[in-house]
Parts: sequence; structure tokens; C-alpha cells
Amino acid sequence: MLKEFRTFILRSNAFDVAVGIIIGAAFSKIVDSLVKDVIMPPLGFLVKGADFTNVFIVLKEGTKPAPYATLELARSAGAITLNIGIFINTLISFLIIATTIFILLKSINKLKYMVSKNEISEEKSCPYCFSKINTQAIKCPHCTSDLKE
Repeated sequence: MLKEFRTFILRSNAFDVAVGIIIGAAFSKIVDSLVKDVIMPPLGFLVKGADFTNVFIVLKEGTKPAPYATLELARSAGAITLNIGIFINTLISFLIIATTIFILLKSINKLKYMVSKNEISEEKSCPYCFSKINTQAIKCPHCTSDLKE
């Protein structure tokens, strides 16, 4: 079992997955900072200084009676809250990550299409033996027939 595990770990695709996870975690932190530190403060300013991390609804009061100025005060009092602001921050982070991944995958697919299109256009079939040959060939390397253009 240890030998199988070592074989799995030493495969290049296992390393690729590990690198992808590490880069994804770092990218997630960057997006979280972008949302919390760059996008949400101006948005909160536009809606009269609201800090979205402190937008919540108290479902059940805690040991201290409501109102609670911040989510942290509500949590420390033991209140049960519906955290709408944190959900909005998380939703914006998700949309940024999903958009980035969509653009990345779309670019990769376009690049793959362009490469495959170039590969296809560089080959033609020999009219005698039907082998794939380069479009610039004047003699078939398989059947040695002279090719007309």
C-alpha cells in the first residue's frame, strides 16, 4: 500500500493538482481581500456608511438584550443571527472567482482550438494512399507518389 501511495504521489498530475490547490488558496485570499478591503468599503460608503460585515438580523437574543451594534457583540452575547453581510461578501468573492475561471477556461479553449486548427491546416491526405502528409510536400513519404498541387 505504501508503494502504491508513493507511485501516486510521484506522478506529475498529483503534483499539478497540489500546485493548483495551493495557487487556488492564495487566489482565494487575494479575492477575499479585494472584496473586503477594496470593493465593499466604497459600496458601504454609498449606502450611508454601512459595514456589510455587520449587516445581520437577530433571530434570537442572547444574554444581553438587543440591539447589538456589531456582529461580534451579538455573537459574544450568544445571540443567534442571520449574517446577510457576510453572505454578500462571500457571494461577491464567488462571482469574482467564477468569472476569472470562466475567462481563463474560455481563453484556454480558444487557444486549443487555434492550435488544433493550425495542426489540421498543416496536413493533407495523399490522393493515392490516403496517408496524412504535410501540406508543403511534393512527394508522399509513404507511397512515394508525386503530388500535384
